[in-house]
Amino acid sequence: MKAVQYREIGKGPEVVEIDTPEPGPGQIRLRVTAAGLCHSDWFVMDLPADQYIYGLPLTLGHEGAGVVDKLGDGVEGIEVGGAYAVYGPWGCGQCRACAEGRENYCTRAAELGIAPPGLGAPGAMAEYLIVDDARHLVPLGDLDPVQTVSLTDAGLTPYHAIKAAQQKLFPGAVAVVIGAGGLGHVGIQILRATTAATVIAVDLNEEKLALAAEVGAHHTVLAGPEAAEKIRELTGGSGAEAVFDFVGAQPTIDTARAVVAVDGYVSIVGIGGGLMPTGFFSTPFGVSVRAPYWGSRSELIEVLDLARSGAITVHTERFGIDDAVSAYEKLHAGTVRGRAVVTP
Repeated sequence: MKAVQYREIGKGPEVVEIDTPEPGPGQIRLRVTAAGLCHSDWFVMDLPADQYIYGLPLTLGHEGAGVVDKLGDGVEGIEVGGAYAVYGPWGCGQCRACAEGRENYCTRAAELGIAPPGLGAPGAMAEYLIVDDARHLVPLGDLDPVQTVSLTDAGLTPYHAIKAAQQKLFPGAVAVVIGAGGLGHVGIQILRATTAATVIAVDLNEEKLALAAEVGAHHTVLAGPEAAEKIRELTGGSGAEAVFDFVGAQPTIDTARAVVAVDGYVSIVGIGGGLMPTGFFSTPFGVSVRAPYWGSRSELIEVLDLARSGAITVHTERFGIDDAVSAYEKLHAGTVRGRAVVTP
């Protein structure tokens, strides 16, 4: 089968031919219908050899959807031919967090060698994908897999971050979304669908700001030295009750720190490598700073229900698997509008 793999440190993705995998006991094989590209993939591929821990070769793709093609022994409750989205942050299934469906915060996954598809385990950027357990599949129903697949991360991650900040998103509150790309443009829609907050979108790219306005941002601000002052003006000087940084680079984190209100909330979602000092004389009084990771299984169900209701959609650019390398190049260059999706 064809797969998109990272095979050599520093070389980038390649389209290769590999053996089609067979499901073992308890496992499910999907014929992949859609796989989403993410900046996290490039974060992994940009790591130096002494920091790379994901194994080689690595089949990429932690956003996956497909049709069940074959069942391993002992699998129950899953039908061959059924369409499913893949819940990505696999856990042990037994710790307290996993028992609550919060496998994104599993306390034992690392020690047991359990890794998400595309981030240690073979991912969805291939013609077939092995899913380790039936609990990691969520029925798609009549949802289009190409339009839906990115919700398994680009929808689930902002939803998890926003849900944790609900107490700050009361009517009259202001929410700032920094980065209006793959995650950010979905985050704006989630804020509009689930809160009464005023949404301000910030980005370096005018086209992404246009997309932010299209999907519901009340105001857009061009990132740069004057962005914080502009946001302060829009909030009457008091700042934003909640700031969601989907970039996480030092300049964006500095902006988040500069615009958050007293007793506000900052969620650093992006993995751009920036750091925010907190405490007295560093952040405003009462500010909470959180670095969330992905989301729970029940939250993925809720995200798909939002999509089913029409409240959120993902703007996608579609590529065949043979064009996956050029899709990654566009992603790296920041020229993808919304989310890039590969259809094997």
